[in-house]
Amino acid sequence: MGKVWLEKTRSGLPALWEKGGGWTNTGEATIIAGPDGRPKRPVYIRRRGHLAGGEHALFVIRHGDHIVEARHHRGDFRIQVYRVEAIGEEDGRPYAEVELVAEHDMGEWAPPLPPYLQAAVEAAREKARCYHCRSPHYVAAEA
Repeated sequence: MGKVWLEKTRSGLPALWEKGGGWTNTGEATIIAGPDGRPKRPVYIRRRGHLAGGEHALFVIRHGDHIVEARHHRGDFRIQVYRVEAIGEEDGRPYAEVELVAEHDMGEWAPPLPPYLQAAVEAAREKARCYHCRSPHYVAAEA
């Protein structure tokens, strides 16, 4: 199991940013998905300030959520998909204990990617290729 450091919302809930974007030949992205792989509703979306390749949408993180990390160099992707197994706090700073669900490297998934996470992975690929990305890519639609 690994550890991912989180932010705290104003109300003290553990949260993580959807962030990233692409540059000329490289890019990276972090996407947050719910336990079922669907997009979640953010608590905050940044609309001002320096946005290119930065933090775009803040999501409350709960047990069972998924975190997709994607990086590419000239279109050669390395993608890791994690599931949040527990939320903890150390020295006043929240963290998530995560377990690797699947990893894509050198053109292959090991173990195979569960189908319900395909849309989140595609959003991570798209965001990592989005030149000077300035907006979130995987958020639930407004009610």
